[in-house]
Amino acid sequence: MVTIQNYVRAQSIDEAYELNQKKGSCIIGGMLWTKMQDRLIQTAIDMCDLGLDTIEEKDDEFIIGAMTSLRQIELHDGLNKYTHGAVCEAVKDIVGVQFRNLATIGGSIWGRFGFSDILTVFLAMDAFVELYHGGIIPLREFVNMKQDRDVIVHLIIRKTPGVFAYASVRNQRTDFPVIACSASCVDGEYRLAVGARPGRAMLVLDEEGLLTEGLSDETEKAFASWVSDKVPVGSNHRAGAEYRSRLIRVLGQRLLKKIEEEQQWK
Repeated sequence: MVTIQNYVRAQSIDEAYELNQKKGSCIIGGMLWTKMQDRLIQTAIDMCDLGLDTIEEKDDEFIIGAMTSLRQIELHDGLNKYTHGAVCEAVKDIVGVQFRNLATIGGSIWGRFGFSDILTVFLAMDAFVELYHGGIIPLREFVNMKQDRDVIVHLIIRKTPGVFAYASVRNQRTDFPVIACSASCVDGEYRLAVGARPGRAMLVLDEEGLLTEGLSDETEKAFASWVSDKVPVGSNHRAGAEYRSRLIRVLGQRLLKKIEEEQQWK
């Protein structure tokens, strides 16, 4: 149960930031992830009046406001065209349409939740987080930072040439994922992000050079197996650690095969 003592609709990002410096304050975003907690919020800060609910597409990047809903992201033609449908695939099974109409990208990214499809899919891209005080930070760095009292303003996706693919396994369609994987080849660099481990999503690069000669059945299997051995996994009520490791191998190989097919088609 969440109890709110004071509700403020901030009229500027500066006001939101200043209010958020108090320990009992909270940026509520879409409020949905906050409602999963049991806490007292002395000052709930709403940024719905700050014009941060849009996706701006430029020639070289997407600028996504922190108050943009997951549903907007799911339906954005430009974003899904660039990511070969990976973003829509990652978002479409998050609870339900009504939930996705309210949940925000800022809340999803800021929370760095272990179950996050959103964090997993964007981690495999050239993605950056713009913080009001901290400036622009690569998402791969932000994901491992400790939470502080800064305010997320935008998620920025650079249109670096690449191919993307996403997949997850769920016990039920609208449940949190048992495991989530996002593969990419960005400007020639192969990446595999793994989320719902059940810890925070983590990005794995081809440090061993297993894909140096390109994608094939043999190299895809080798890389997926190496990632499965490298990524720490745990057990919870959704699945055991051994099962999750097996899923990483299976999904990783499938996603790399999909990327190989996209590369051939191009």
